[in-house]
Amino acid sequence: MFTGIIESLGKITDVKLDRGNIDFTIESDIGKELKVDQSVSHNGVCLTVIETNNNTHTVTAVKETLDKSSLKNFLVNDLINLERAMKLGERLDGHLVQGHVDGVAKCIGVSVNDGSWIYEFEFDICNEMFLIEKGSICINGVSLTVFDITENTFKVTIIPYTYENTSFKTLKEGDIVNIEFDMIGKYLARFNK
Repeated sequence: MFTGIIESLGKITDVKLDRGNIDFTIESDIGKELKVDQSVSHNGVCLTVIETNNNTHTVTAVKETLDKSSLKNFLVNDLINLERAMKLGERLDGHLVQGHVDGVAKCIGVSVNDGSWIYEFEFDICNEMFLIEKGSICINGVSLTVFDITENTFKVTIIPYTYENTSFKTLKEGDIVNIEFDMIGKYLARFNK
């Protein structure tokens, strides 16, 4: 379980195909603190650490994960948002995030708004029921608040701190991002079926 508050930016240093899987090696400030078997959010995708070496760690993304996320597009030197699993008894500064990505969205606009950035995303219309105005969403592992929702688009605002300390600073129109809808909203939608 995660909060959507990014701990560190990582840089992908190696990408290896292994049958239908991809192993990613990532260098980061938290790399030395990670242990094998720990869960870490990688751009919002929960992956298990399989190897550590100094300030790097390696994870495996299986076909199911690759099919439902943007991880298949990652290349060496790409920046990636990292968050370790939350500890019980800590403050929950974002929202409850499982790291189980629901799918992807496409960035269709980026604009500067007097000290902040507004990003607009297009997503699959069948997921419209999971968004509410001023509700939570997780984009590439970052807990954010949505606004200006239409049938298949929504916007989020990025403050300067988030812009500088996450991979949002490299995100541009046309890029594909991982999205996880609010867990409570998904349960409510399922309950009301």
